[in-house]
Amino acid sequence: MPRLEQGWGGLPLAYLASALLLVCNLSGESKGSSANIPVPTGLLPIVWPKDNPYTPEKAELGRILFFDPRISADNTISCANCHSPKYGFTDSMPVSLGIGKQKGTRSAPTLINRAYSLAQFWDGRAATLEDQVKGPMANPLEMGNTEQDVIDKLRAVPGYRVLFVKAFGTEDFNFDHVAKAIATFERTVLSGNSAFDRYQAGEKKALTPQQVRGMNVFFKKAKCDKCHDGMNFTTNDYHNLGVGTDRPEPDVGRFSFTKDPKDWAAFKTPTLRDIAETPPYMHDGSLKTLKEVVEFYDKGGILNKNLDHDIKPLKLTVEEKDSLVEFLRGLSGRGWQNIKAPETFPE
Repeated sequence: MPRLEQGWGGLPLAYLASALLLVCNLSGESKGSSANIPVPTGLLPIVWPKDNPYTPEKAELGRILFFDPRISADNTISCANCHSPKYGFTDSMPVSLGIGKQKGTRSAPTLINRAYSLAQFWDGRAATLEDQVKGPMANPLEMGNTEQDVIDKLRAVPGYRVLFVKAFGTEDFNFDHVAKAIATFERTVLSGNSAFDRYQAGEKKALTPQQVRGMNVFFKKAKCDKCHDGMNFTTNDYHNLGVGTDRPEPDVGRFSFTKDPKDWAAFKTPTLRDIAETPPYMHDGSLKTLKEVVEFYDKGGILNKNLDHDIKPLKLTVEEKDSLVEFLRGLSGRGWQNIKAPETFPE
């Protein structure tokens, strides 16, 4: 592995650069409160939006709303259906199921370390977590609800009126309040203190010899850090790997949002933290295992008119592929496992 230049607090400069990028890209927002939560080793303090600072009351309200299926049209689907703690805040399915068992079009990405993400969704169409939260509730394939129906349902529950007063100081809450509460909770879904983090902190036996070899492949031969860089192992950028482009009607990805030809079939680079806990992989869930993912990259993706120029055959040996998979397993951390669903919901 190349020497990672050390910066403030002994953290690699790549980590600090990714954190600075996050701060500078929060839609011009600055940290809105000195209140914060502890973060695991390897992560930096969360930057809370100025218009949605952290409070424990808001985070707790968001946790309850996140797990409550009553925010869906038929009271069957909660945020946790697609982002379950059981599956690393995904749902372990190629594409998610909404109300009436309707199939979605893309795989549900993990919510782990979403606090460090920039634009949301695979195509980046939501600028903030607050914007992202609103989408599934109104999507006819997911929760199939409307903003007004969500508010009417929640206002009809006395227990929720009490919680909104505690979190926002008003019973006359609106859809923005709902989104802010859930987004605040989602920013507390964290993962750090992985074997890699401990290795970087000086615990040289935290990674196995095979994982260390895999780390060398990751940073040197395969150069995975061109896209999976920094503290959260993502540049938050968009790339065309060719996934699904060989189908008759491929998902055009970010192009559907920007209409920019360079974004055709480009999708957001996901974090690699806890990647071993969140199969299947890619935006369509088409790759079932990390071994399949490594094989896909080793072959150079799928050739198409907009294939990213960095996607080329890697020519890895069998041993290098196996070591790379083991290194990726070493990115699994701790933090999110402590989050549980409420035992009861407000009445």
